[in-house]
Amino acid sequence: VLSGMALFAVLGKSPLAAFEIFFVEPLRSVRGVSEVLLKATPLILCAVGLALCFRANVWNIGAEGQLIAGAVAGGAVALLATRESGGAIVFALLAAAIAGGAFWAAITAFLRDRFHANEILVSLMLVYVAQLGLSYLVHGPLRDPGGFGFPQSALFDPAARLPILIEGTRLNAGFVIAIALALAAWLLLARGLIGFQLKVAGLAPMA
Repeated sequence: VLSGMALFAVLGKSPLAAFEIFFVEPLRSVRGVSEVLLKATPLILCAVGLALCFRANVWNIGAEGQLIAGAVAGGAVALLATRESGGAIVFALLAAAIAGGAFWAAITAFLRDRFHANEILVSLMLVYVAQLGLSYLVHGPLRDPGGFGFPQSALFDPAARLPILIEGTRLNAGFVIAIALALAAWLLLARGLIGFQLKVAGLAPMA
């Protein structure tokens, strides 16, 4: 933060004004706070997964690619929703998103386990593969036919959307899910046998 403020000062801009715009302004309204929490939701989910990897001394830095793969899988299911779809489709798309992200991470895990490939390089390179795959899909098979040529999918039907937490905002139940998973991961690492095994494997692989 101090380096950023110094940079603004060098550019002839007010460091305090910049600080206020970045850190204070977004929190001055309910909508602003809700947008911050909305943007934080996928970051929390990625952080939970990475924390488990790091605890085992596995340097997975491909969270962005895994997020994209999960979003593509979940989004593909969400596009199947119609007005007649029940609430169960939300669970189906969440399961698809989890499976998609897990599959993308499993590629790195398989290559590391089978061929001793460096997980840092493999997971990083798979981010670019996921980005290119997403670009292909939104320009091709998943492109919105009524999107005026923009590279995007069709909008999801309301049946495929999570409930809104605060009326008039975009903050949805995904934030609650992310917090619950973060707490569950902490409990697993702090009190669970699997968490202990991850720590031991990371600290002393030969043990």
